[in-house]
Amino acid sequence: MSSDAVKKRKPKVIRNEAGTPETKRGRGEGDQDVRVYNEEVELEGRDPQQDYMLYKDTCAALANLMAEIQELKSGGAKVGSVEIEERRRQCGVHFITLKKLNRLAHMRLKKGRDQTHEAKQRVDVLHLQLQNLLYEVMHLQKEISKCLEFKSQHEEIELVSEEEFFQEAPAEISRPHVTRDDHHQLTLARLDWELEQRKRLAEQYKLSLARKEKIQKAIEQKREYLSSLQPGLQNIMQASLPVQEYLSMPFEQMQKQAEVARHLPPPLYVLLVQAAAYGQACDKTLSVNISGDVDEAKALSRPPEDSQDDESDSDAEEEQQNTKRRRATVGVQLDDKRKEMLRRHPLSLCLDLKCKDGSVLHLFFYYLMNLNILTVKTKVSTTTDLSGAISAGELLNSESLLNCLYASDHGKETPNPANRYQFDKVGITTFADYVSDLGHPYVWVQKLGGLQFSFDGTQSDLRGSSLSASHMERTMKLLRGRLQARLALHKQFSSLEHSIIPVSSECQHLFPAKVVSGLTRWTMMSYQEFTELSYVQHVLKAGLVSETDLFFMAVVERGTARLLTAVVVNPRYPEVMPLFSLSLHWKGERSGRTDDNLRAMESEVNVFRSELQGPRPGLQLLTNQIQRLCVCLDVYLETESQVCDGSEGPKEFPREKMCLRTARGPSRLKPFKFNHPQGFFSHR
Repeated sequence: MSSDAVKKRKPKVIRNEAGTPETKRGRGEGDQDVRVYNEEVELEGRDPQQDYMLYKDTCAALANLMAEIQELKSGGAKVGSVEIEERRRQCGVHFITLKKLNRLAHMRLKKGRDQTHEAKQRVDVLHLQLQNLLYEVMHLQKEISKCLEFKSQHEEIELVSEEEFFQEAPAEISRPHVTRDDHHQLTLARLDWELEQRKRLAEQYKLSLARKEKIQKAIEQKREYLSSLQPGLQNIMQASLPVQEYLSMPFEQMQKQAEVARHLPPPLYVLLVQAAAYGQACDKTLSVNISGDVDEAKALSRPPEDSQDDESDSDAEEEQQNTKRRRATVGVQLDDKRKEMLRRHPLSLCLDLKCKDGSVLHLFFYYLMNLNILTVKTKVSTTTDLSGAISAGELLNSESLLNCLYASDHGKETPNPANRYQFDKVGITTFADYVSDLGHPYVWVQKLGGLQFSFDGTQSDLRGSSLSASHMERTMKLLRGRLQARLALHKQFSSLEHSIIPVSSECQHLFPAKVVSGLTRWTMMSYQEFTELSYVQHVLKAGLVSETDLFFMAVVERGTARLLTAVVVNPRYPEVMPLFSLSLHWKGERSGRTDDNLRAMESEVNVFRSELQGPRPGLQLLTNQIQRLCVCLDVYLETESQVCDGSEGPKEFPREKMCLRTARGPSRLKPFKFNHPQGFFSHR
C-alpha cells in the first residue's frame, strides 16, 4: 500500500463530550465535511449488553489477528509486507473500538455513581426529617407524661364522695349549677367544705378534751375512796373464812395461789391466768394448780449480790482446804453446762381436763429458763381398766398422745430458733434426745404461754395474754377431742382384736342386713414393717404417711378369699380419715395397682367420708370403714365369675346382694354403693 493512499484526506470528526450537537455544529459551518459527535447522547441510545457482546467479539477478533500475524512472521513474511500491515490496521481499528467501549463503561459508572449519590442525598434528607419528627414526638410525650403525673397537694386529702358532698354541703358552697359541669370548680368546692368540717371537728375536739379532764378528776377521787376501803375489806375476809369453808367457796385458797403465782415465770403466769379465765367462763370442770418448790422460786427472784455476800466466807475456807483438788474434765464441764442450760423453773402448772365419762387428761407444763420455751407432759386417768387391747398400746402413750394436735406439730425440736446456737456451744445435737425427761415443746404450748417465734414465717401481731387467749378455746377443744378419740379407738380395738366389728345403732342403715365377710385378725405393726409391704409403695411415694402415724394389719376373709388390709391411722383421727391399702389373695394375688375393682374398693373406704362418718364427732369412722370393706368384698366375690373355663358347677360365693348391674364400663367396675332403704347396690 503506497504512502499517498495512507495520507489520503479523511473527513474531520469533532468529539464533544459536554456540549450539545447544535453548538458543535455551529463551530464547523465553514467546513462542509465536519460532523459533530457526542458520546453522552450516543451512550443513552446504546444497550450495555450489546456493548458487552461487542467487547467480547472485538477481543476475539483482535486475538485472531495477532495469531495470524504470528503465523505470517513464522512463515517468513517480512515486517512491512502488505498482509501484515493490513492486519495491523485492522488491529488498530479494534483497539480504537476497545478504547471507545472503555470510555463508555467509565461514563456509565460515573452516571450510576451520580444517580446513587443523588438518591442517598434524598434519603438522608428524609431520614433527617424523620429524626426531627421523632424528637418532637418524644418531647411532646414527655410533656404529656409530666402533665399526667402531676400531683397536687389536695390529692393526698381524703375528701367525702361527690354524692355525700351534694347532700350535706350547703348551697352556697356546693353551687350545683356550676360544679356539676365544671370539675375544677367541683374540686374547689369540696376543699372548701372539707375546711369547714375540719374547723367544726377541731372545736369538738377541744370540748372533748375539757370533758375528759373533768372525768379524770372524778376517777381520781373515786380511786382515793376505794383505796381507803382496803383495810376494812381485809378484816371482812378474815372474818368470813368459816363461811367460805361451809359454802365450798375457797377464796382464801385462791388468794394463796395468787400469792404463789407472783413467783411464776411470765409464760406460766400467762397460761395460769388464761386457763383459769377460760375455765371460769366456758368449762367449769377445768382446774389449774401450781406445784413445785416455792422457796427455790423465791430465791431465783432475789438479786444475785445477796447470796454472793453470804457465801463468800465459806467459799474462801473451802478453797484453802482443797487447794490441790483435781480439776474437772472437759466432759464433766460440758455435762454441767448442759444441765444448767436445760434447767427447769422450780414451779410448774398442772391442768386437769375432765370428760363426761369421768376420764381426766392431766397436763404438766414446765418452763425451761435458759431456753425460754415451755414443755408439756401428759397423763391419762380413766374410770375403767384399759389393759385389754394389745394393739391399743400406743394410743394413750404419754410420748405420742398429743402428737400433731395441730398439723405438723410433732414436738420433737425446740421452736425457738435461738436455741440452735445455744446447743452448739454445749454440744447438744438435737433436743429430741431430752424430750422424754423435759417434755414436748409443742408450738401450741408456746402460744398458750404467750410465746411467739418467727420460725414458720407467720409472725403474728399478738403477744402475751392476747396470743394465749386467741388459742385457748380451740386448743382445749382439740385436747378434749383427742382424749375422746383415743378412748373410743381403745374400746374399738378391743372388739377388733376379737374379730368383732362394733357398729353403732346410728350407723346400721349404712350397711345391708347381712354381711358374710368378716374380720379375722387385727394387729399392730411398725413403720418398718409397713414400708416392706409391696401394695403400699404408691402410698409411700405420694407422701401420705409418716412415722408418727399408727399402722395396723387387718385380715378380712370369706371362704377361700383372703383380703389383706394395711390401715394407717393419723394422730389427728377422726379429723383425718384412716387410709386403707388392699391386697386380695384369691385365685392369685391382686392389689389396687393391678385390679380396677380393688382400686374402687379403696376409694369406697378412703374417699366417701360423709357417708361413713356417722354422728359427730365421727368416732365410729374406723369401724364403719372396716364394715364397708367387708360389704365391698361380698359384692366383689358374688359378682365375680366363679368358673373361668366356662364349665358348669356350683358357685363358691352364691349371689346374696341385689345389684342393678353386675359390671359397667370397659374396666367392668362392680356396684359397690349401697342404697338405703331400697337395699340394692349400684354404681357411682
